[in-house]
Amino acid sequence: MRGELDDLPTDIDYVLHFAVVKSDKWGPALDGNVGGVALLMEHYAGARAFLHVSSTAVYQPDGHHPFDEDAPLGDSHRNYFLPTYSITKIGAEGVARHGARRWQLPTTIARLNVPYGDYGGWPAFHLALMADGQDVGVHPDAPSEFHPIHSDDIVATVPRLLEIASVPATIVNWGGDERVSVEEWCAYMGELTGLEPRLVATTQSLASVALDLTKMHELVGHTTVPWREGFRRMVAAHRPDLLET
Repeated sequence: MRGELDDLPTDIDYVLHFAVVKSDKWGPALDGNVGGVALLMEHYAGARAFLHVSSTAVYQPDGHHPFDEDAPLGDSHRNYFLPTYSITKIGAEGVARHGARRWQLPTTIARLNVPYGDYGGWPAFHLALMADGQDVGVHPDAPSEFHPIHSDDIVATVPRLLEIASVPATIVNWGGDERVSVEEWCAYMGELTGLEPRLVATTQSLASVALDLTKMHELVGHTTVPWREGFRRMVAAHRPDLLET
C-alpha cells in the first residue's frame, strides 16, 4: 500500500477520503481503515485540507436520543454482521485527529449517517429484499430512526466541509435534515411499488442513530433533497421496473 502511494503526486490541494474496508477479519480492517488514514495523511501532509469520512456507526447505541458530536462512542455494528466496523472507524478517527496535529494538516472528520442516491444505498438494499419477498430486519426498539442523505447533498456539502477543516480536527455529524425510520421508508417504497414490506424485529439489526445536527447546520448548512423525493428518484433510477406511481 505504501509503495502504491509513493507513485502518486503530492502536490494536491484537497484530499477526500471516502474509502472503507468492511471485513470480518481484524487485520485487513485495521490496516485499511486505521492504517490507511495514517498513510494518506502522511503522504498528503502538504494539502490545504483533508476530509476524513467517518460514520455515525462510531456512536454507542442509546435508544432514540439524538447524538451530538460529544456523545459516547461504542460498538454499534457487531450485531449487524460487521464485527470490526465500529471499532476500526473509531480508530481511524483517532489517527485523523493525531495526523491533523502531527502535520498541521487542516482536517474535518465528518460522521456520515445513511448515504443513498440514484446509485442505490442501504434503502435500495431494503427495496431488493422487498422485491424478493424477504424479511426486512428492524430493531426491536422501534422505530429504527436515521438521517438519510442523498448523494446530491453529499456532493453539495463537501466544499464547505473542506472549508471548515482545522487543527485540531473539526468533527461534525453529516446526515439529511429529516429524521426518518426504516419502517417509514419501507412503507413509502411499498406505496411506490405495490410491494408489501415484511418487517421483522431482530436484535441482528441496527439500532436507531438519530442525530443532533445543530453543529452541521451552523458550520455546513442544510440539506435540500426531501427524503421522499430522493427515495422516489432512487427507485426510478435503480429499479424502474418496480415503480408504479
